Amino acid sequence: MKIRLVVALVWLAIGFAVPAFTQQKDTVDPQIIEQLNALTKKFIDAVDNNDAATVAALYTEDAVFVTPQGPLYGREAIQKFWTDLFKQFHVSNHVSKDDSYSPHIIGTAGNEVWRNAEWSETLQGQNGGPIQLKGCWSAIEIREGDAWKHRMLTVNVTPPPAAETK
Repeated sequence: MKIRLVVALVWLAIGFAVPAFTQQKDTVDPQIIEQLNALTKKFIDAVDNNDAATVAALYTEDAVFVTPQGPLYGREAIQKFWTDLFKQFHVSNHVSKDDSYSPHIIGTAGNEVWRNAEWSETLQGQNGGPIQLKGCWSAIEIREGDAWKHRMLTVNVTPPPAAETK
């Protein structure tokens, strides 16, 4: 009888300890969160400044950028995308609401994370506008040396609500 009680108590202790251990392991270092927030700020500033070279520099050389029109492979193609976009539109008020989303560590080295959030921005075209866009993004980011970069960034555009008919 005592052995059964001891075994039951051990299993109960393990049952409480494993979730607590897992929670600690998945917790992201606050310093990494600050570094990722700095990456987001650099991205926002570069987009608001319509600076394609700086935006592209925030991606790894072999990055994938998945747009609503399809994927782009490599930093060179990504820079061309942003260059072409900035020729057509002046982008401003780019916002990323990632403060409420925690990064999630991938693997065991702590050098890869995935994150997601909502975004919005204003486009001003040469022949019209402004156009308000919004959507969601998700990213896999890695640490290259002391800097975090996008290895894969996926964005969508949320369609505007359907117009009401009377």
